[in-house]
Amino acid sequence: MTAQAQPVLPEDATAPVAVEDTHATTEAAHGGEHESGGLPQFEFQHWFGQIVYLVFLFVVLYFLIARVFAPRMRRVFDERASTISTAIETARQVQAEAAGQAEAAKREVEEARAASRATAAAAKARVTEEANARAAVEEASVAARIAEAETAIAATRDAAMSNVATIASDTAAAIVERLTGKAPTGAEAAAAVKGAA
Repeated sequence: MTAQAQPVLPEDATAPVAVEDTHATTEAAHGGEHESGGLPQFEFQHWFGQIVYLVFLFVVLYFLIARVFAPRMRRVFDERASTISTAIETARQVQAEAAGQAEAAKREVEEARAASRATAAAAKARVTEEANARAAVEEASVAARIAEAETAIAATRDAAMSNVATIASDTAAAIVERLTGKAPTGAEAAAAVKGAA
């Protein structure tokens, strides 16, 4: 067999072919990447970087939560619990004070009622005593007047009785003189009146 001679191409004819081959190789490589599949984060060669990035983010978030957010939330919860417990304790104290004040007011009302009853009873007793004293004074005054009147009546009666005897004796003497024409003596007339009485 005879070797065939290869055709020799001029230099400017081979250059476009080489450029075309290089361009075809680049397109094939890019096309292979585009055809190989979807998202680059699902490819195994990218997982190490993603895992490192996720671990870094986790550590940063953990420290932020542990050092900043959790203490703040804990302080807020503690302040809230403290405020609630203080408010409950204050409400209990106020309720106890109100109950004590109500009990004290009730005692004061009972004491005031008892004092008013005692005052009313004392006033009634004083008024009764004053009325009794006035009645006794008036009664004594009336008794004194009655005694004076009785004394005056007795004196008047005695005076009248003594005058009656005189009048009777004069009358008897006048009657005897009229009947007999002779006037009796005063002693005889008085003796006759006393004998008739």
